Amino acid sequence: MRRARFRRTRRAGAVTLVSALTLTALAACGTSSSDDGDNGDGNSANANPAAPLDPKTKVTITIDCMPPAAKKAELKEWNEDVKEFNKTYPNVTVQGRSTPGQCLEPPRFTAMLKAKSQPDVFYTYFTDLDQVLDNDGAQDISAYVNDRTVPLLKDIDPDVLGSLKKDGKLYGLPTSNYRMGLLINRSLFEEAGLDPDTPPATWEDVRAAAKKIAGLGGGVAGFGEYSAGNTGGWHFTAQMYSLGGEVVDASGTKAAFNDAIGKQVAQNLHAMRWEDDAMGKTQLLKWGDLQKQIATDKLGMFLAAPDDVTYMVQQLGAKYENFGMGPIPGGKNTLAGGNNYMIKKGISADKVKAAIAWLNFKFTTVGKGQYDWERTKADSLPVGLPQPNLWLNDSKTKDDAARQQFATMPVQNFKAFMDNPVPGKAEPPKAQEIYKVLDNVMSGILTNKDADIDKLLSTAETQVNQVLANQ
Repeated sequence: MRRARFRRTRRAGAVTLVSALTLTALAACGTSSSDDGDNGDGNSANANPAAPLDPKTKVTITIDCMPPAAKKAELKEWNEDVKEFNKTYPNVTVQGRSTPGQCLEPPRFTAMLKAKSQPDVFYTYFTDLDQVLDNDGAQDISAYVNDRTVPLLKDIDPDVLGSLKKDGKLYGLPTSNYRMGLLINRSLFEEAGLDPDTPPATWEDVRAAAKKIAGLGGGVAGFGEYSAGNTGGWHFTAQMYSLGGEVVDASGTKAAFNDAIGKQVAQNLHAMRWEDDAMGKTQLLKWGDLQKQIATDKLGMFLAAPDDVTYMVQQLGAKYENFGMGPIPGGKNTLAGGNNYMIKKGISADKVKAAIAWLNFKFTTVGKGQYDWERTKADSLPVGLPQPNLWLNDSKTKDDAARQQFATMPVQNFKAFMDNPVPGKAEPPKAQEIYKVLDNVMSGILTNKDADIDKLLSTAETQVNQVLANQ
């Protein structure tokens, strides 16, 4: 799901782009710069797309989702990075577009694509690729991206890069990613006699632990789930994936959840809710509700991504040490998502190269940009969450070590999650429309003791097939 839709990385429903181009760095030679990449002899210095940007190239690039002024620490780091970037590329002017709160919300994003008004480098989510390509909005950068222009390319998780590929062509570079796991309240686990360092690994274990936690009384729920605002369908999908199931078949044209795995997911939730009384009385919950419950010691566990913890600490007054994570129960696959930048189709080759050089410096270099964890800690920003988690091989080893060295939270609380990685799986096509349908399955299960699971799944299957037929 567009998780970012619900919090700091989301396209919030009411945000409007109000800041025009904000100049975050000036070229060493002054504010004016040409966009043709001329190196002074009348010829482009960057004719070969596979070659890195020539440092002599004079070019200006516009980039959206620069941190707004309200995020002082993040904006400070952005400006520092532009200054450092200009030490290597003194003639590249980076112009950032900022919003007062979040990045572009969906209606604005869609209108921007249709009008071809996106900046040279524009922010997207993993689920945006088809929409961008349908509007002929992104440059194929396959020829530009290699181990010279992005030296750590071989260490970027191929599942993450895969979210930016279509028909073998690459259309952007990632900035962050997440994979769902089981978020737990460590205090409630200990109080219920459970080991918080070993979160439940199967759905049977989840059910057993939920019963023990709910048995504490005082309105405490053992396990929580969403069932409104498209979030119920989002989590139904996550549970399907965890058991090796599918929501849409391989052709992308038929619903695939009305099967034995779908029934297993539904029946397990129904049993926890009605037989065990382990999911609390209040239902029809959406994003934000479960976070409030677990942050106030009223919920033992729910499916989430690591940065939910930062939201709860920064917005709800919780403490990092009270939370832990394990891999998603079942462990077959986990719902994955994240953010990236694409490059506007039709801009000059020199702009494309400058964009890749900036994105590489800021977002895909261990120890620099967003991975400068020492600076992040000094700026009182959180360090230690297993997210973003782009890396494999030596890069992962180095980045994990730095996160631990400069951690601002007990990283051992996430050890079970980190030590047992689960393959990431992308959201289904027409995800939001499908999630809206599947909300009805989740709400039916969790609000009606006599719910007809077969009928709920069958009705949803028919409706999802109609959604897919209208692609």
